Amino acid sequence: MSVLTTRFGDLNRLAELMRRDDASLLTSWLEPDGKYQLRRTRLDKVTNGIAGSLAEVFRRIPSEEFPMLHYGWGRCRVGSTALANLFGVAGLPAYFQPVKAAMRNFLTDCPQTPWVPPSAADQPHLFSKEVAGPYLMAECLFIPLQILIEAGYPADRLHLIMLDREPALSLSSWFTKWSDRVPRSRLLKHFVIASLNAIRVEAYARREGVRTTHYVHEASRQPEKAAAALFRRLGLSDRFSAGAVTDWNGIEEFTSDRSSLIFTREPDVYFVPGVHRAGGSYRYLDRGLGSVTDGDLDLLDRMGIQDLYRASADACARELRITLEPAGITALLPGPGMTAIRPRPAGSPIAAP
Repeated sequence: MSVLTTRFGDLNRLAELMRRDDASLLTSWLEPDGKYQLRRTRLDKVTNGIAGSLAEVFRRIPSEEFPMLHYGWGRCRVGSTALANLFGVAGLPAYFQPVKAAMRNFLTDCPQTPWVPPSAADQPHLFSKEVAGPYLMAECLFIPLQILIEAGYPADRLHLIMLDREPALSLSSWFTKWSDRVPRSRLLKHFVIASLNAIRVEAYARREGVRTTHYVHEASRQPEKAAAALFRRLGLSDRFSAGAVTDWNGIEEFTSDRSSLIFTREPDVYFVPGVHRAGGSYRYLDRGLGSVTDGDLDLLDRMGIQDLYRASADACARELRITLEPAGITALLPGPGMTAIRPRPAGSPIAAP
């Protein structure tokens, strides 16, 4: 499979820039597609524009009145929406990508409705999810945590949760959900870039002193155990109950009135019917590899995406003190166009030390 090209050169070159967190990424031009992005811009201008809008709200809030924000980030299709609903059912205000919604409004010249967090006196803990991709380079490269901090959200009131999922399964979901809207080759390129952006997001959190926890979707194969461990890690054991995992009031769509999520207005062009279907409770749903090919898997290997996932899974098991089983795709049958599936090299579950 040939190496995909980008406006930064070939994908190998862009991957190297991202691993170095090169400053040129901030000032390179992001071209419009006429639908999801209407004008030419740069990543630093997107960041500054959204941070400036949020700062109008944040500067009116005394630092001690900011709630503790447990902030989930990962690429699209890593189980983030279900996890957010879990926190909502547990009684925390759970927000659906308020910073990304602001970015989408910015890129389509729509009016901004800056996110206003509740006072810590009313809600001492919040949850919010943000995800990278799938439509635009800007969506794959932006760092929402940076936008919050530059807008004035105190770094010591943030806890970053780095989210991940077995890459081949996540990519399969990208193809299933968005291949009718975005060319397959572009989805694949954006998937790689969004995945690599984890390096930059975590590096930014480290520089700013933001505490970080890792959580992979495969942990939800043991939903109660994994959720309880995550709440414990976040200092929220008193907010956890088994009912938050199992009792979701028959929800079928996370966009329905029965959802526990709080949505921020974003442009209608981004709405995809059925993209956020619920499973009725917090649990792992087995999926196949669909149209993912051997060539796709080769690209993920070459770009280091599988290595990033394995590091996230190791950190998740260590930090939450749980065993992930299984950790890999050994149990999956080949999809169309595939001759083999590579197992996780260790060939065994990931266990906490």
